[in-house]
Amino acid sequence: MSVNQYVPDNKESKYADSARAFRQNVAKDLADEQLRSNFHGAMNYLMDKRKASFPSSDELETLRQQCKLIKQRALVKLPLLLEQLENKLHENGIQVHWAETINDANEIIAQIIESKNGKNIVKGKSMVSEETALNDYLQARNMEILESDMGEYIVQLAKEHPSHIIMPAIHQNKKQVADLFAEHVKGFEYTTDVDTLIGEGRRILRDKFSRADVGITGVNFAVAETGTICLVENEGNGQMSSAVPDLHIAITGIEKVVEFLEDIPPLLSLLTRSATGQAITTYFNMITKPRKSDEKDGPEEVHLVLLDNGRSQAFADEELRQTLQCIRCGACMNHCPVYTRIGGHAYGTVYPGPIGKIISPHQLGIEATKDLPTASSLCGACGEVCPVKIPIPQILQRLRVESVKKPTGSPKELKGTGANRKTTEALTWQVWSFIHRHPNIYAVSMWFATRLRALVPNKLGAWTRVRSAPKPAAKTLHERIKLRTEEAS
Repeated sequence: MSVNQYVPDNKESKYADSARAFRQNVAKDLADEQLRSNFHGAMNYLMDKRKASFPSSDELETLRQQCKLIKQRALVKLPLLLEQLENKLHENGIQVHWAETINDANEIIAQIIESKNGKNIVKGKSMVSEETALNDYLQARNMEILESDMGEYIVQLAKEHPSHIIMPAIHQNKKQVADLFAEHVKGFEYTTDVDTLIGEGRRILRDKFSRADVGITGVNFAVAETGTICLVENEGNGQMSSAVPDLHIAITGIEKVVEFLEDIPPLLSLLTRSATGQAITTYFNMITKPRKSDEKDGPEEVHLVLLDNGRSQAFADEELRQTLQCIRCGACMNHCPVYTRIGGHAYGTVYPGPIGKIISPHQLGIEATKDLPTASSLCGACGEVCPVKIPIPQILQRLRVESVKKPTGSPKELKGTGANRKTTEALTWQVWSFIHRHPNIYAVSMWFATRLRALVPNKLGAWTRVRSAPKPAAKTLHERIKLRTEEAS
């Protein structure tokens, strides 16, 4: 299934089939030496940048604890803060829309655009719009939509989806980008000079901005206290997309709300340094109202679409709720030994890497993502670098349990619970549990295991795909200790 193919009835996200093909994707990308080289260099660079941006470990830990508490406070009050945000936005003249599913969000946005006869759309970077496959949805309605973030523009030309949540085209080197421009950009004079490539993208985008009647962006933080939408960026495309067209539509997940405006500075400091190693990004946009009559720029109309798409399911579980603390910095990906070797596309989901493994089951269901929680060494690197201290390894272990436990039909149960459950495996563990709860039976079973050790097969299913088959020792531990005691006496 093509990654940019839109599913018209939206009964299931376009990413579900890609996620199911995780093992095939991994085998393909591990064999791609150029891809692995691209990621190796990029991830090392980002890890070094992050390390240099936090010279004081005490400051880092203080910030992490502060921002963790800010996000947890907001999540505890989430229903109330969302209502407060809606009221403040309405007071400020910004229209609010609620979307439970990706289809709801796409339909809301399409209706807003059609009500204004919009056709030419520029879009700032937005991972939530990737969740909904918004580009494909609007193009199916004969609307022209162009990604204005350079990385997003590159993957749009390539008909791919982002391989990293901060740097969408990180999987491509400058030659691959030049080849892409040569194929798709009319009048492009071939060069691999990075500045020239950026300039070529800028030239195309300037023309698109001048003709755009609709701008769409994501949201980094939404402040309930003031009704403010915050955008963090480096290229100015978010500012252009939100200020140049007469109509601005922002889309975000419901977890992006924070309580107070004073919560933003520590979050911003931690986000930018964790993501790109910058003290602050080039632009930080704060949008509170549409353009006033005495102002020369800005949109005449602003809309905010708040998307659920499985977030309420995570919110309902106290442990899994910690997933919603994520500020989308990508640090966990940059330090993950699995992600850095296979890249983002292998996961087949909007959010790859460690954070994707714990977010995607809520969006796509465990059945479609059942292989993702096991694609981890549980080394703990993701948890150690997470700026808001999400215990990613523990949540991965929880999701592994959810994938093999017996479904109960409870309303709070994750969609697809038990997708990895196998009757034979479950029975085997029941027998194992029974043996280990009865000392006499355990002793007898160990005696037989040591005496029949030669009969253990060399192939034991998935275990021996990447490991040697275990062989019982010639004597049990109890026997060896008894023998040693007798020899000593």
